[in-house]
Amino acid sequence: MENWLPLLGFAIAGSVTPGPNVLMVAAAAAGHGLRAVVPHMLGITFGFAGMVLLTGFGLAAPLAASPALHGVLRWAGAAWLVWLAWKIASAAPRAADARPPLGFLGAAGFQWVNPKAWMLVAAAIPTFTTEAAPLLPQVLAISAAFFVVQIPCLLVWAGIGVGAGRLLREPGRLRAFNIAMALLLVASLVPILR
Repeated sequence: MENWLPLLGFAIAGSVTPGPNVLMVAAAAAGHGLRAVVPHMLGITFGFAGMVLLTGFGLAAPLAASPALHGVLRWAGAAWLVWLAWKIASAAPRAADARPPLGFLGAAGFQWVNPKAWMLVAAAIPTFTTEAAPLLPQVLAISAAFFVVQIPCLLVWAGIGVGAGRLLREPGRLRAFNIAMALLLVASLVPILR
């Protein structure tokens, strides 16, 4: 594939910019520490790479043919994000050994209702594939690019969360941080739902 550098740049930009995944990782890391959010980060990494593969190999056509189905998924994702934002905002500060809000399977499954994930897949597949080459290696390359950059990008946000958690040892400050993360999570829906 001749577009490796632009593809990697797109994958990094899409993975590190604020969105539901990174905000939930930061909030969970602030309250629970880095070790507790590793399953969440792995779930995002494997879930999104799998979503790229499945979408690239078959789900893209039905979704494109059914604006109603696409709309239902978009609004279901938005509703789930609002619910997650509420859970983050209303969560009582927990002990450091408490489990993060999403584990591996929850984070992997979340990709299918994450509006930003759908936007990234919808942009990546047509942009970085060409009709002149076989689709299989091109979709594998897109999936691999995201797979490789996800953990480093998520670690940036987990580090921000851990650093914030050290500053937020007082329950009131941690609650304020969680509310701010929840508001940012809901605000991330504004451009998607226009």
